[in-house]
Amino acid sequence: MGKSLRRQGAGHVNNVIYNRFAESARVNWITSYAATAEPAQRQQWDELMTPRSIGLILRSIKTDYKLPITYPDQVTVIHKLSVKPDYGADSVILEAVILSEQHKRIAARCFEDIAVYDYQAAKRAPLKDFMVDELRKVYDLQEKNKAEMDKLAAAIEEAVGA
Repeated sequence: MGKSLRRQGAGHVNNVIYNRFAESARVNWITSYAATAEPAQRQQWDELMTPRSIGLILRSIKTDYKLPITYPDQVTVIHKLSVKPDYGADSVILEAVILSEQHKRIAARCFEDIAVYDYQAAKRAPLKDFMVDELRKVYDLQEKNKAEMDKLAAAIEEAVGA
């Protein structure tokens, strides 16, 4: 998710805005599943970000600030699953990186614990199995790509004698 910045005080972005970037990107990330879902499941993906039925609530967020972002920088936020979801899981653990386009590096890392909540029953609930299926596919793909990149990095280090 790309985001333009607005000036905050002396030109730097207030730390709470980093969490807002992560929150907005997470909403976009989750709702993107609806775009490719089967028609019968599309609405359920969209509703995860509403208080209508089964939804997601940010239980906690920890942000490690790496560098101040200043106006007129732009940021890109990328999420990944930190833990492979299990069937019956009532939470999703994510990590987000907030990248400064101006500095071409990570400005912050956010660690998010997202609770699954049934608004109708007013209690925590498990993710739907089809959602777990999709998230598990994404997690496996992340791990496969990470292994490939680690192998490539090792080959480059060996080639340059690092």
